[in-house]
Amino acid sequence: MNGSAGATRVALPPPATATNAPAAARGLAVPRWAGVWPVAALWMIPVLVTSTQTYLLLQHKQERHLSFLAALVWQGLPWLFWALMTPAIAWLGRRYPLERRAFPKNVAVHLIASLAMAPGHVAISTLTGRLIGQESYVKAPFLEVFSKIISVYLDVELVIYWGILAIVHAADYHRKYRERALAAAQLETKLVQAELQALKMQLHPHFLFNTLHAIAVLVRKQETQASVRMITGLSELLRMALESAGKQIVPLKQELDFLDRYLEIEKTRFQDRLTVRTDVASEALDAEIPNLILQPIVENAIRHGIAPRASSGSVTIAARREDDWLVVEVTDDGKGLSESWAGEASEGTGLGNMRARLRQLYPGDHRLTIARRPEGGVLVTVAVPFRPAHAHASPQEERRAHG
Repeated sequence: MNGSAGATRVALPPPATATNAPAAARGLAVPRWAGVWPVAALWMIPVLVTSTQTYLLLQHKQERHLSFLAALVWQGLPWLFWALMTPAIAWLGRRYPLERRAFPKNVAVHLIASLAMAPGHVAISTLTGRLIGQESYVKAPFLEVFSKIISVYLDVELVIYWGILAIVHAADYHRKYRERALAAAQLETKLVQAELQALKMQLHPHFLFNTLHAIAVLVRKQETQASVRMITGLSELLRMALESAGKQIVPLKQELDFLDRYLEIEKTRFQDRLTVRTDVASEALDAEIPNLILQPIVENAIRHGIAPRASSGSVTIAARREDDWLVVEVTDDGKGLSESWAGEASEGTGLGNMRARLRQLYPGDHRLTIARRPEGGVLVTVAVPFRPAHAHASPQEERRAHG
């Protein structure tokens, strides 16, 4: 492990509020008839407006025998016709959309449909006028009244049809826009998950190669007992890795369990040359942390801090909560960072993958620093938002937390 700057503790800003993304989008199933109520409520607006206008107008003309209920029936039943026609117009609008590819043909279809429906509204209006006893509707024959009304109000009837059609098109456009946005969000989420999984899977071959190489060295030295311990430890390590293969986030205690298995292998390899210390606050054990995020850090500490030296060395793993952050530190007492260290540009595949995963999981809301320790060695700090995993630490984990 080879950064500049002294290992000073920096106060962390509060993490951003976590929100569940697009990336998942859930909705509650609703009955099909639930959409009827908004349409019915919408049609009540012209019913009440025209009924009130008619009632007040006839009151002004001294025709006080017309009650508001009669005015409501007179205006409401004709509007009911258009309300009942709305599903048919919606079907026609979706079957013959006003799109460029078939615009003239579909306009002709809707023009015919509007001309066919307009007389229905006028006919019902004429019938209800006669039903409530309006003098001008009763004295003349039905067809004469009908002809007069449709000649005056045909353009209004056409406007109503085309207005409904426009609303249908607007609603469909909005629905399709939301569906496209949802599909795009789901695709983005899948892409992010695939990228995270690819980054995480790059970690497995890295430590697997190193461990197999160490086993090969022991076999060549004919150290059978140590070889068996390492093979057994590797088997357990791979089992744990496979069990958590689909998880991007795990409790810290699970991450530390995995780290324990890895360190058992390394202790077998280095024997008395490697000392591992832990200082984990009990409240930190249940915090969430990216899966397999610590193993590459510890591996780097051993490879660059312990392996090059003939004498023994130590690696310390500490974790605690600082306000709304989970802070994990890995330190070694090795030779420290080289003079040529150039920050991220000098990092290898393991640390580069870690940074990429942290950016994906906590965009702008994490910290990964590598610094020299004044007393020698390297300090690596990982800080992510503190989020409980809602689990309880076992007695074994509590003992580990207290050293």
